[in-house]
Amino acid sequence: MATTPEEFFIKGLMEQPPPSPPVFFDLPRKPNCSSEGQRHVHNDMMLPYISRVLLEDEEDDKLNNHPALLQVQQPFAQILSSPSFGAKVSNMEGASNWLEDGGRHDSTLDLVSSNDSDVVQAFLKGMEEANMLLPTGNKFRGRGQMNQMVQERSNQIGVRKRYNRDARLEDEVIRTRRAVMTIKEQEKSCANEILDEMMLHAYETCIRGMDKLRISMESELGKENRKNRNKMAKHIVVDIRRLLISCAQALASNNHTDACDLLKQIKQHASATGDATQRLAQCFTKGLEARLVGTGSKLWQLLMAEPPSVVEFLKAYRLYFAACCFNKVALNFSTMTIMQAMAGKSRLHIVDYGMHFGFQWVGLLHLLASREGGPPDVKITAIGPPKPKSCPAEWIEGIECRLRKFAREFGLPSLKFHRIMKKWEDVCINDLNTEADEVLVVNDLFNFSTLMDDTGFFVDPCPRDTVLNNIKKMRPDVFIQSILNRSYGSSFLPRFRELLFYYMALFDILDATIPRESKSRLALEQVMLGRSAVNAIACEGLDLVDRPEKYKQWQARNQRIGLRQLPLKSSIIEVVKDKVKNDHHKDFFISEDGQWLLQGWMGRVLFAHSTWVAEDACSR
Repeated sequence: MATTPEEFFIKGLMEQPPPSPPVFFDLPRKPNCSSEGQRHVHNDMMLPYISRVLLEDEEDDKLNNHPALLQVQQPFAQILSSPSFGAKVSNMEGASNWLEDGGRHDSTLDLVSSNDSDVVQAFLKGMEEANMLLPTGNKFRGRGQMNQMVQERSNQIGVRKRYNRDARLEDEVIRTRRAVMTIKEQEKSCANEILDEMMLHAYETCIRGMDKLRISMESELGKENRKNRNKMAKHIVVDIRRLLISCAQALASNNHTDACDLLKQIKQHASATGDATQRLAQCFTKGLEARLVGTGSKLWQLLMAEPPSVVEFLKAYRLYFAACCFNKVALNFSTMTIMQAMAGKSRLHIVDYGMHFGFQWVGLLHLLASREGGPPDVKITAIGPPKPKSCPAEWIEGIECRLRKFAREFGLPSLKFHRIMKKWEDVCINDLNTEADEVLVVNDLFNFSTLMDDTGFFVDPCPRDTVLNNIKKMRPDVFIQSILNRSYGSSFLPRFRELLFYYMALFDILDATIPRESKSRLALEQVMLGRSAVNAIACEGLDLVDRPEKYKQWQARNQRIGLRQLPLKSSIIEVVKDKVKNDHHKDFFISEDGQWLLQGWMGRVLFAHSTWVAEDACSR
């Protein structure tokens, strides 16, 4: 019986040889005719059938469900379900509905990444070959449609990856912020505890601190170590001091070659955990090196941009307060002077230059609240530092809140607090809101050395003289002045020599009173004192922060302005001398000279205190 075109077409599909592409082993080949004549016969027999299919739409459903067409689809189903293909294309979701006929034989095609483009190309090639055998029209997707589908899906995956990456980054930022906030809260809590302890129980805290230090320093192991170190240290001390001065001399004469060689030798002996001179050398080398390479100003700016934390500062200050008598003597001198000035008076106004943490005023408020005759009205005017970054306004706000709280606890009826945040030379009597019946006390605790002096940077009068003249015009009942007793002069080499001997005394004190393994001592020496040393060694001109003068220079300056020095009170001198003698190291000393109360270590005067009024003022 003759073969119909339909049967011939189906038979041709059924008798296809095995697939040839190596990637898709089940992919059908193209029909392989043996001769040109056979191909011609096949085409002649197929054309009527194809024409009839194109013209008769009602036959579409039958063709879509035809066994031959299902067999054509079968290799693609096997490809999509095979494990090897699934492993290659597991990173992308497939292109669904690759058949759009009524049967909707959908399949999920997990399209691959750029590394698996050969699989996509092979799949598209198979689609082209299948399209040659299948009806035309909009029934099947062409290569361009598949490429568009792949591109769209790739874009979707890129968006999803970016979204996931951004989400992870946002989560990490949130976690980091929470961790930083937690750390800040812990630091704030610790700082508040230290502040409360030092303000409310300054003396008891100091005594406990001194007892702990004394026990540590008097241990048998500590004694033995110090004996051994002292035997070995004498030559090293002299050598390092000589090297430091020689290096400064080379820098002053612009002999950078010798300065560099000397600096290398100094570094060999320097140590942040060694003896006093080794620690001093470690501190000074930073300034010498910065001056050598000309980066003093930049280094200082970096140090200012990264100040120590409040907790670190307070721990170092508490250690210094326990180890040294200097600040305690200054606070006692100020407090007792004010208490004597307030005898029989009911109103007190304190003008405090450079207030930082207000340690001294809590003890005074406690004494005023418990004095005979009842507590007075108290007003404190805090004048911010000349450089606000060193003590931001929020710090002073915190001091105000703390002082008000303590005043209420002590039973003071009222405490007024006034802040002035501007240049000290611009502060005058009109800013203070003084009243006639109040005792006016002006206080400076080691801060006036930061004012510019008359060394050629400013026209006369210099800011230092302007501030003193404004204080004279305030006509205070008493001006209490505490100064650092050292002089820098107008050039580098004298300044370096003075700084070296002054700091050598300070480092000797710390080595005699604090164990060397103390972390707070390391912060005190290398961070707190070290920053000041770096500035004095490496900087010049307007970058130089401190310009201290010795007490006799201050005396001459005050008198030239029109201030009159008050005599020291013997009752005050006896008290502070007894405290130093009974509670502190034997090498601390207290003495007097020209109505100045002097403090020092082993014969070197380091700090001085005095009281002043306006020259023409008998009494307010």
